[in-house]
Amino acid sequence: MTRRGRRLALIAAALAVVGGAAGLALYALRDSIVFFYSPSEVVEKALEPGARLRVGGLVKTGSVVKSAGEAVAFVVTDGAHDLRVSYQGLLPDLFREGQGVVAEGVLAARDQLRADTILAKHDERYMPREVVEALKKEGRWQEGKDVAKP
Repeated sequence: MTRRGRRLALIAAALAVVGGAAGLALYALRDSIVFFYSPSEVVEKALEPGARLRVGGLVKTGSVVKSAGEAVAFVVTDGAHDLRVSYQGLLPDLFREGQGVVAEGVLAARDQLRADTILAKHDERYMPREVVEALKKEGRWQEGKDVAKP
């Protein structure tokens, strides 16, 4: 084999190793790459309690219950499924019923999230595609509006 042939073989082997490593890393992270799940995805995946995740959707109208101190409970919905969320702390200024929210925390039960971070979104343009499609099917999605009306 010539010097040029060995060099090309070495480069091809290095690229194959790097490609294989990248493929293995992406395969191992296939469920973790998602920025956040919708309540329907949480139900479909049947995640075990104790799993750490982010859930995005709309705060269900009439579901916000504020308790003593800074404790608050509410329901996140995508129109098809609901997920109860409990949170201890100050809520963002943009948090309100009917608005988009992302809650990050630990799954306490199959339908309940114990959140440690709440991120409020100012309009539905930041909704995951699945949530938007579910809201459109129900006729609750209003293009160009700040809040999806129930």
